[in-house]
Amino acid sequence: MQGFDGVVGHEEIIAHLQNAIRLDKVSHAYIFAGEHGSGKKLLSSLFAMTLQCEQHGIEPCMQCPSCKKAMSRNHPDIINVTHEKPNSIGIEEIREQLVDDVGIKPYNSPYKIYIVNDAQKLTLQAQNAILKTIEEPPVYAIIMLLTDNADAFLPTITSRCVTLSLKPVADHLVKDYLMDRMHIPDYQAEVDASFAQGNIGKAAKAATSAEFEELTQNALHLLKASYDMEMYELIDAIKNMSQEKENIYDYLDLFSMWFRDVLLFKATREIDNLVFKQEINYIRERAQKSSYEGLEQIIDAVHTAENRLRANVNFDLTMELLFLTIREN
Repeated sequence: MQGFDGVVGHEEIIAHLQNAIRLDKVSHAYIFAGEHGSGKKLLSSLFAMTLQCEQHGIEPCMQCPSCKKAMSRNHPDIINVTHEKPNSIGIEEIREQLVDDVGIKPYNSPYKIYIVNDAQKLTLQAQNAILKTIEEPPVYAIIMLLTDNADAFLPTITSRCVTLSLKPVADHLVKDYLMDRMHIPDYQAEVDASFAQGNIGKAAKAATSAEFEELTQNALHLLKASYDMEMYELIDAIKNMSQEKENIYDYLDLFSMWFRDVLLFKATREIDNLVFKQEINYIRERAQKSSYEGLEQIIDAVHTAENRLRANVNFDLTMELLFLTIREN
């Protein structure tokens, strides 16, 4: 593990946290908001480590006993709140691990830090229980709520916390990270970085997943074969692929990336900025067949399909409409 230096992107949030330490203006409560895989756990853990570090700097030293305990996740004064039920964090768990515990002073650290991951799952009773602690915290207590949906909190909680919203990381930084630190070849890093849309965790997962590689190949095969296949064959093929419903959104993201490439190539005739550079022959062919307007209609249709599926519209019907648009244009 590296310190804040090793984090890709999120410069503003890191600067804010380090300034708070430097100026001795650390808040008692933080909300780290960002989608799954965006780096909330990493940033909150590094912040907690830095606050407890025996060197008292704005970076964790990684060498002192406190940093070593934090890295091995057994620091007595950095408490990661856990929960039994997958979809909710109940009042009993919050009472036991946070509300009743916060009165006990830190063992041997300046702070007692509570990190609540998936905090959007806190029940209303659990939120109300935390609220009392956030309103009147002991001087040493810091609560960090990590969430992919900050709207799930009571306004009274939000108003008493410093909210740090994690923004997407630039594609070129994600690509560099995959190539330099994970040694992913450049053409694959390009696809994974574009697919992840600024989410390092998602990019790293895609880069190391054989399943994602297979999914990408299937998606490209479908797009190339969509002219020659009968509509029912297409729908069957997609049905087979998206046995796990979660995957269908990944397919739609890949379709969208592909047609953006076709549109970009049609407009510029340049290969450098394409995601799927190695598919240039197919991209060139498709760019000749479709008009600008047609390609924009297809990209819109992919987004519409995604919205329909999220709204539980019939799967076959949604995909049929999408492929009709792809073929007509």
